Amino acid sequence: MHDFVYRDKNLYCEQVRVEDLARHFKTPFYIYSSKTIIEHYLKLKAAFREIKPLICFSVKANSNLAILKLLVDKGAGLDIVSGGELYRALKAGCPSKKIVYASVGKREDEIRAAIEKEILFFNIESHSELETINRIAKDLKKRVSVALRVNPDIETKTHRYIRTARAEDKFGVDFDSAEEILLKQDAFSNLRIKGLHIHLGSQITTGAPFVRAISKVLNFIQYMAGAGITLQHLDIGGGLGIVYDKETPQTAEEFARRVMPFLKRTKLKIILEPGRFIVGNAGILVTKIIYIKHTPYKNFIIVDAGMNDLIRPALYGAYHKILPLSKSKGQPSKISRPEAGKNQKYDVVGPVCESCDFFAKNRRLPELKEGDYLAIMGAGAYGFSMASNYNSRPRAAEVIVVKNKIHLIRKRETYQDLIRNEIIPKL
Repeated sequence: MHDFVYRDKNLYCEQVRVEDLARHFKTPFYIYSSKTIIEHYLKLKAAFREIKPLICFSVKANSNLAILKLLVDKGAGLDIVSGGELYRALKAGCPSKKIVYASVGKREDEIRAAIEKEILFFNIESHSELETINRIAKDLKKRVSVALRVNPDIETKTHRYIRTARAEDKFGVDFDSAEEILLKQDAFSNLRIKGLHIHLGSQITTGAPFVRAISKVLNFIQYMAGAGITLQHLDIGGGLGIVYDKETPQTAEEFARRVMPFLKRTKLKIILEPGRFIVGNAGILVTKIIYIKHTPYKNFIIVDAGMNDLIRPALYGAYHKILPLSKSKGQPSKISRPEAGKNQKYDVVGPVCESCDFFAKNRRLPELKEGDYLAIMGAGAYGFSMASNYNSRPRAAEVIVVKNKIHLIRKRETYQDLIRNEIIPKL
């Protein structure tokens, strides 16, 4: 599942002791295991090898150039949602014909840049967007490939903020609108509508929603074929869940077994857009205990990382395991349940001036002291990529481990970085 394990009561990332990194790089900082990233990508590739899909890693999950390059070098494409992500994708060496571009709000300058770079296609989210891309393509004297993102109106058992496939969600177009667009596609003379796209959301742990959505899309494809409309691509998005706590998500093989029979029937080129599945458990956030505070009502462990470093608990109430980097003799040896035993309950909180600045509530933890280091697990996806400078806090460093080698892949920001682009006018 991942390559963070205890050896002799010390947490290791691959062959490197994490506490040694904490003392060298200072805290907070992110560590990623290259082995975990590559293995998760290859597991998905192997599970779907029969149909040879294009696997486009979702850049929004983790956009560090070193991680993108690691995956691109293994043959991955990239799924982007902004002009900034396009810039990153190209800097990481991704071939433009392996880039797909979603997002409900693509700006005209972003569209123009993507057309000029000749990406594989845009995933279209509205009729207005279709008209805009057609107009810009005409201005550039280009014929541009696009896919329609259809909203299959599927309910998924995940947090309401990361569901994207219900009728009331902002993403995609309904089937009636998709039919109208496909039947009138000649009106968009500078576009080629080459496929359909779906994306159900994130942290989906079962295959059933995917089966329902793909079945709906297949019925629609068959219906449109009767009207003489043929397509080349089907992009089934991403959203595969991982283990944060007690989840039992489907494996890559289980997912493939559920959906492959449907995908083979289409005879279309299949695209997958995994993000969290590849990097989620490949990264941790390392933090240091500043204070331990006892009150008549609560016990608090106050750490030097905050919601600006990892916002998922504050935003979604998300659960992340929290482990000490070094265990005393009396602490349990199992990595899965460090809070087991007769230990006190704590809220693990950060220094940010918000009551929602927490990483855990009422969590039983081993005996700890000020100055100890903690690992916040499962932080490889939507960790640094959602980080901010709130409270004027510099963003953390990022490090990747390759066996016994350590690479700094993002320097810690300085106070000078915080004000780099600010201007005090002469009034």
